[in-house]
Amino acid sequence: MNQTKPHTVAYPGPPGSHAAAAAATLFPRETLVPFGGFHAVADAVACADVAHGVLPIESSLAGTVAETHDLLNEHSLSIVAEAVLPIHHVLAASADVPLDEIRIVRSHPTALEQCRGLLKRLPQAVAMPAATTAEAAREAAEVGDPTVAAIAGAGAAALYGLVVLEDDVGDGPAFTRFVSIAPYTWVGARRSEARTAFTFVTDHRPGALHHAIGPFARAGLDLVRIDSRPIPATPWSYRFDAVVAGHPLDTAVRTALAELGEMTRSHRVLGVYEAAEEAR
Repeated sequence: MNQTKPHTVAYPGPPGSHAAAAAATLFPRETLVPFGGFHAVADAVACADVAHGVLPIESSLAGTVAETHDLLNEHSLSIVAEAVLPIHHVLAASADVPLDEIRIVRSHPTALEQCRGLLKRLPQAVAMPAATTAEAAREAAEVGDPTVAAIAGAGAAALYGLVVLEDDVGDGPAFTRFVSIAPYTWVGARRSEARTAFTFVTDHRPGALHHAIGPFARAGLDLVRIDSRPIPATPWSYRFDAVVAGHPLDTAVRTALAELGEMTRSHRVLGVYEAAEEAR
């Protein structure tokens, strides 16, 4: 059995990623360690190799980060904190070349989604996914071919010695919600700022989802997010991941969750945390 390192926080590296900045925001006095991708971060938290992990979970432009949602379920991890960061992307390469010479653009899939307008202006280029935006920058630097560019943060571009070909290449003002994950559920959040994340699976019948979320509507609770994710072992079946404004020890939230349990095949709280301030 591994012994948890109490002051160590994992984030999907390499250094220079947006997740690294989020980890520094959430844990300014802890030791931050880059891991090789989202799965590696979740594995390290689940195995108690680190105290916490930091992953992106939602983009204001691209929507849900599905991989993080799935890892929370696969590893039975919980959200214990969140931070919302502004995201600014640049297009960078190992040398200054005209945009029409770019043949490959690397980045994380969410960043590629956030920069559709740029990719539309580069029809000759193939978009290739990378584990993180910083990994894309590092790969572009290592290849050394100026026709291979990366969409990344300006910090990552500078860290890996890339030349910025175009600044601010996102489709609009972008923000990403990052979460801190842990192998336990924390209930110390201030009641006035609390958010409760939960997941559930309904029966496959008409009106099942409507009935499942009905208790929250009747209690006057705000479901701030709800997403559906396929269940791999059961084709065409889905689970729902949601967040409600409130604390699970509040009477209204506790009652709604109890009623949800009576109407669904399964349900589980995915975390309790304080809402981050959201810039607009």
